[in-house]
Amino acid sequence: MQQKGIHWFPGHMKKALRQIEERLNLIDVVVEIVDARCPISSKNEYLEVITKNKNRVIVFSKKDLTSLEEIKPFEEYYTSKGYYPVVCDLNNPQDINLIKKAIALKGKSTTDKYIRRGMKPQPLRAMIIGIPNVGKSTLINRLSKSSSMSVANTPGHTRSQQWIKVDKTLDLLDTPGILPPSYEDKLSAIHLALIGAMKIENVPESELSSYLLEVLVNKYPEKLKERYSLNDEELANEELIFKGIARRRGLLFPGNELDVNKAELLLLKEFKEGLIVKLVLDQLC
Repeated sequence: MQQKGIHWFPGHMKKALRQIEERLNLIDVVVEIVDARCPISSKNEYLEVITKNKNRVIVFSKKDLTSLEEIKPFEEYYTSKGYYPVVCDLNNPQDINLIKKAIALKGKSTTDKYIRRGMKPQPLRAMIIGIPNVGKSTLINRLSKSSSMSVANTPGHTRSQQWIKVDKTLDLLDTPGILPPSYEDKLSAIHLALIGAMKIENVPESELSSYLLEVLVNKYPEKLKERYSLNDEELANEELIFKGIARRRGLLFPGNELDVNKAELLLLKEFKEGLIVKLVLDQLC
């Protein structure tokens, strides 16, 4: 697979990035969400640069779709960069509480500052950032229990921003999802396409399925065989695998010819749903 860059930067994302940078002075803690299956590819390095001087929490979402063992090195990696990592299922109330505790811990210096001055601590102000489709809206809804209340007296409150009051200790600032303007490493874009975080118009689904199949055959052959009842002979090459999947699942053209294209789409769909194997696609250099 050629590794040409993928360029992607709609105008509204550029505007949103500028708005985030302008409002960072209002923020005590930045909470960035990445997909636990792609903890490097799903991180916007532009957001990394502009938030580097802030207290930061990094949330690895979709814990239920990843390998907890494979994610550990990425937790250590981000810890070394000053983040507080939280691996979670955003639909699990206990995991949401872990995120709230992480925000409180990273914002402790702000809270302590109020106490030293003999003042009542104000709610911590946390900004939620991340690329599209990693779970930002879900996290905000879980933290706020679907509250739509805006914090009317918060500085910087504008129509382009939405402040949401969680409780007496925490206010959230929602932001639009922002992809980087380009992916010079095509594999990062491929990984995001495989988990459903972005659509790559100039990369055909057959190329995506071919790459995914290579990963599965090399690292998780037994999972692939188990999911589609494949034998060792069928595992010998890509064509035989897709024909085997089509045969087992009854994916046929009229006349009973095997529909390999439907087999490719099925592989992509079932991988995205976590039905084949739970893994981390990214690798640390």
